Amino acid sequence: MPAPPPPPVPSPAPTTERRRAAYAAELALGTDRFHEPRREDCPWCGAHALRIRLTTPDLVQRKPGRFTLAECRACGHTFQNPRLTPEGLSFYHWDRRDRCDHWDAGATHGTRPAPAPSRRRLRDTARAMLPYGEPESWLDVGTGAADFPDAARALFPYTAFDGLDPTPRVVRARDAGRVEEAHIGRLTAPATAARLRARYDVVSLLHHLEHTPDPRAELRAALDALRPGGHLLLEVADPRSLSGALLGRWWLPHTQPHHLHLLPAANLRAELESQGCDVLSTDRHGPHTPHDLAAATSLFLTRALPSPDAPWRPVPPSGAEARTRRILTRAARPLLATARAADLALAPVARRTRFSNTYRLIARKDRGLQDY
Repeated sequence: MPAPPPPPVPSPAPTTERRRAAYAAELALGTDRFHEPRREDCPWCGAHALRIRLTTPDLVQRKPGRFTLAECRACGHTFQNPRLTPEGLSFYHWDRRDRCDHWDAGATHGTRPAPAPSRRRLRDTARAMLPYGEPESWLDVGTGAADFPDAARALFPYTAFDGLDPTPRVVRARDAGRVEEAHIGRLTAPATAARLRARYDVVSLLHHLEHTPDPRAELRAALDALRPGGHLLLEVADPRSLSGALLGRWWLPHTQPHHLHLLPAANLRAELESQGCDVLSTDRHGPHTPHDLAAATSLFLTRALPSPDAPWRPVPPSGAEARTRRILTRAARPLLATARAADLALAPVARRTRFSNTYRLIARKDRGLQDY
């Protein structure tokens, strides 16, 4: 009797060299095509009163290209100008297949040069909603692995938490019991908006608006997902923080090319009020995240140390470069630890001054408004 045929061999994942060849072909066409035309007016208020806030390379992945943040002198809105096209956003998106030994990989997550928020911090954010009662349903937008709903459940045990994210991580979070329903997509997509319309008592957008191409459209979609009388919970990096002026390109919310907009609290408050919402709370102190110095140090080291191997490099690093990077990385760890300790020591002062880096805003949708 003939032996059974061997099982089919799965096709191998793309090797670094194959991906290097693919990146080389893309980069041969230049990076200018990844940018939209430069705007001469503010996308928030329309004023022709722009100034360049900073210009920077990609400090995290070190992909080729330079990026500019412009600031409107009239309203303070800060935005990427020229903005990345959808193809550009895809090119600069962090891809797990491209993973390499970025600085302090044990403390970074993707393109995040600072530790992910602790469970305690996430509970502090959820605690801000306690004065408004226990909601029946809550949607967390841009939830990722649903760390926030998982932490918030300790304070709201009878609330049904759902998650929305453009990646399949939210499905894995549902399978792990962190959310009840998992929605893959974007809040502004017509199909998603129709499916979620008027379903929730609370919608949270935590450090989400900075990444969206159109923050106004995102806010309208979030309000559409709320029931009349429901609450919107926002946490946003504060572009008026003195830390941003002091640290410049090394300030984490300035990180390019991933942050498309930085919105002053006054602008966001006025927009919500124009949509018929009551802004119940604006807190510039409690949400401060003590990571400015550690993140700036991490970004600086990522830029200063010899580059690790990555598919967008024309050639892999030499053995000497790799050894030098390993030695310098170990030597620099005490510096990063010192920066983290300084952040924690300075936090009580920073959160009570204009060095606070984040604000939290809670708004209530008017009970008489059904649609936007």
